[in-house]
Amino acid sequence: MTRYSRGRWKSRAKTEEGDEMIEKRNRAPISEAKARDKVLAYALKLLAAKGRSENQLREKLAAKAWIDAAYIDDSIARLKELNYINDRAFAMNYATSRLALKSIGKARLARELAGKQLSRDIVEETLAAVFEEVAEEDLLDQALAKQVRLHGKPMDEKSVRRLIAYLMRRGFPYDTIARKVRRLRSEEN
Repeated sequence: MTRYSRGRWKSRAKTEEGDEMIEKRNRAPISEAKARDKVLAYALKLLAAKGRSENQLREKLAAKAWIDAAYIDDSIARLKELNYINDRAFAMNYATSRLALKSIGKARLARELAGKQLSRDIVEETLAAVFEEVAEEDLLDQALAKQVRLHGKPMDEKSVRRLIAYLMRRGFPYDTIARKVRRLRSEEN
């Protein structure tokens, strides 16, 4: 017998065992209260692994076939009551931690927050609060200094375009980037 065939035997044995367990599960229905508790426990497990917005958690729970939509609503209502789900607090925490780790602009942070399925008004409030504390120009200066430190000052047009494209991807406004890069090139001469 080869090693490969032994692996097949093991997988067949596990499959047969699993089929028996599935049959046993299907025979004994669980009570409604137990099902609600199970959904709540799963939601808590998801939140413990990573912070999520309400819509992200709702989508993740809905992806499971065994979860009823009514149980999802009940679980989310309970989590809101316990203050485990708070989209405003989640957005602020995400934005401040993101800006602490990387120098990114308002546009990129807005895209990321929208990607977290947060409402537009929460995104706008969060951006206003976060960029009130930290100026976007300071973040641009940090990103520019890091890029210059790693790759040197841009000498030709190709490197200037590359630098501008990099900073645009970081979410900074073009007019501010152009002004900073012009100033950097004038210091060079």
